[in-house]
Amino acid sequence: MTITRTLVLGSTSPYRRELMQRLHTPFETAAPDIDETRLPGESARDMVLRLSLQKAQAVAAQHPDALIIGSDQCAVLHEQIIGKPGSHENAVKQLQNSSGETVAFLTGLCLYDSRDGSYQLDVVPFSVDFRELTGAEIDAYLRKDQPYNCAGSFRSESLGITLFKRMHGDDPSALMGLPLIRLSEMLKQAGINLLAA
Repeated sequence: MTITRTLVLGSTSPYRRELMQRLHTPFETAAPDIDETRLPGESARDMVLRLSLQKAQAVAAQHPDALIIGSDQCAVLHEQIIGKPGSHENAVKQLQNSSGETVAFLTGLCLYDSRDGSYQLDVVPFSVDFRELTGAEIDAYLRKDQPYNCAGSFRSESLGITLFKRMHGDDPSALMGLPLIRLSEMLKQAGINLLAA
């Protein structure tokens, strides 16, 4: 398969890079330098859409003839956005709050054509139902997986899967931060068929 356009992943996330590698197609990575602060009154859905587009546009300035992939994700519990915990103590609190609850993940995805400024933009939802977790389980999990840079305080692709009762959604890769099913559709619409000979 010959890719005639440069693909650029506008992210420095090792999780998104690993997901992109599953598509077996060449790509570059670039760090989008944008302010990711939520705007006053902005919904979680609107925030991930805006940030996905802004990340792609920021990277496009350095890649004038490329297809840029921008993505942003947030976790939501009881209408509140859950960020990355950053510490063991914060992660304990997040998982205590999530115990027995459903946490929704909204992943924004943008495929931006820096040649003409056109883009495709979408949000892919996914949610997880947490088991009732004991304090000992939470502490043991966090010490083993150390998901302190992950929204929601878990890694679903690792031991975090043991925290769940069930998962809901069309694309499990969305939970990890880059919805590959939707991305494949966007790429095809942009003229790149990943399964072409």
